[in-house]
Amino acid sequence: MSGNVVKTTKRVLTRRGVVWLGQTCNLRCRFCYFQTRIEAKDHPEHPFMSLEKAKTIVDTLRNHYGNCAIDIQGGEPTIFPGIEELCRHSADIGLLPTLITNALVLARREACQRLKDSGVRDLLVSVHGLGKNYDDVVGVPGAHKKQMEALDNCVAIGMPVRFNCVLTNSALPHLTNVAELAKSVGARAVNFIAFNPFEDQQKGERSLDDVAAYSKVAPPLIQALDILNAAGIEANVRYFPLCQVPDAYRKHLYNFQQLPYDVHEWDYASWSWTDMKPQRMREGVVSPLLSLREANFRSPMFKSAPDYLTDPSIRREDEYRHSAFIRAREHCGYKFAPACDACGAKAICDGFHGDYAAFFGFDEIAPIKTAAPVDDPCHFISRQEKIVESDDAGWAL
Repeated sequence: MSGNVVKTTKRVLTRRGVVWLGQTCNLRCRFCYFQTRIEAKDHPEHPFMSLEKAKTIVDTLRNHYGNCAIDIQGGEPTIFPGIEELCRHSADIGLLPTLITNALVLARREACQRLKDSGVRDLLVSVHGLGKNYDDVVGVPGAHKKQMEALDNCVAIGMPVRFNCVLTNSALPHLTNVAELAKSVGARAVNFIAFNPFEDQQKGERSLDDVAAYSKVAPPLIQALDILNAAGIEANVRYFPLCQVPDAYRKHLYNFQQLPYDVHEWDYASWSWTDMKPQRMREGVVSPLLSLREANFRSPMFKSAPDYLTDPSIRREDEYRHSAFIRAREHCGYKFAPACDACGAKAICDGFHGDYAAFFGFDEIAPIKTAAPVDDPCHFISRQEKIVESDDAGWAL
């Protein structure tokens, strides 16, 4: 398996899947989407599933949904019993594995080496701050030190890494240093993730201690993007309104309509299936297979379109765009303000997500002026050079 990458501005729908092994974790990140499930051991999604059930899920992602890569996450996947065997099985069937991890376990070099030997293609490491700040955010003293040791081990054995960094208030003073860290360890990409109302966070557990206003995020975020751009490191910003950064930086912004065109993000078709409860629980058999059209049709907004399931004129790209709209509006409660009607990019933007307006209102909206309304989700992101691993060249280039 080659570690070579190329850069491209071509945009195609991703073929990456995801599996959640269970919400068992060795950290207690205070902004975690899955706080309740991680804390409550009796929650049906807390315990890890069996290795055999995990294999059944990855087999389905490869053989039915045609995924070519997979993000394996928990909780914390490095503490999943049998993680190396699962990664080896995934790699053997052509579903190249990435672990989404805090990497603390990999402070032991032998653990890092075993994962590489089992076929792990790269790690997506959660770097939500540095030093004592990181320890405080994740609730474990000494966690930052272990994470830095793990990154050193990755460099030493040639394990490729990318970073995730959630844009909480506590992380903002560290964004430029996270970018510099990415440079120093040769990270292939950095994803900055705006705080989003997924999962447990929909139950009103978000706090202004963690949620930052877009106008507060933008200045340090832009500084970090400048560092990464100068270093030639891919940088992506998830769930951030298009109007909140200058035009030159919009190529980095990936909202629900743009996500399927990032080859390192999840395919909406298989994601709709793996996100169903049986695929996230230890107990029970997996759900019947579900097409993206069927998942879309379950939404109330498509109940009045009986021909949707069989209409041959609907392109695959249209199905993904329908799914993006449902995820933004129904699953996460995104909203447009009246001022958004004057924005030339409204058709490809989600607006302001979830309960954000309840915290901050809509005063930050700055409608984008365009010569004509923009209706292509790739309009801005097609300017960005993104990495593609050589293993993916056959379908991604």
